[in-house]
Amino acid sequence: MEEAKQLIQEAIDTGFSQAGELNVSALVFMPEVREMCAADKCHAYGRSWVCPPACGSIEEASARASQYSRGILVQTIGRMEDDFDYETILETQKKHAVNFRKLIARLRERYDDLLPMTAGGCDLCRTCTYPDAPCRHPKEAMTSMEAYGLFVSRVCEASGIPYNNGPRTITYTSCYLLKA
Repeated sequence: MEEAKQLIQEAIDTGFSQAGELNVSALVFMPEVREMCAADKCHAYGRSWVCPPACGSIEEASARASQYSRGILVQTIGRMEDDFDYETILETQKKHAVNFRKLIARLRERYDDLLPMTAGGCDLCRTCTYPDAPCRHPKEAMTSMEAYGLFVSRVCEASGIPYNNGPRTITYTSCYLLKA
């Protein structure tokens, strides 16, 4: 329990707006979420090693995640001037990604095995090599919670962490899974 509090504080100190203990029993891998990926609204479906279908099946995602017994959720919250404040949306997304990678580096110093699940797709390369060549950065590339088939708002709710942080906010949510 004490370690969870320390991890949460470390996440806050890294720059996340809020963090909390992940309820790993809330990790329900849903084919319906993957079907949303197939709608290709983010323009990454079938174009990236960390997105469906290249990131593996729901069953493979579930099996991979089942090896971990605990974790933390992290969020970055942006306050928008209006509902169309695209600048804040992009700034918040970038801040979240930078802090997510910083905390990964810190956690890897202490944990031999870590499964990070990010918000959105991988942004390491300008153009992904999928499907023509192997991933250039297989140890740094990360799959999103949605690509794993997770309904992020439900995971947050089951973990006691708000998903919606009020009007004119944008929230990016990610998690880190750890072994006991």
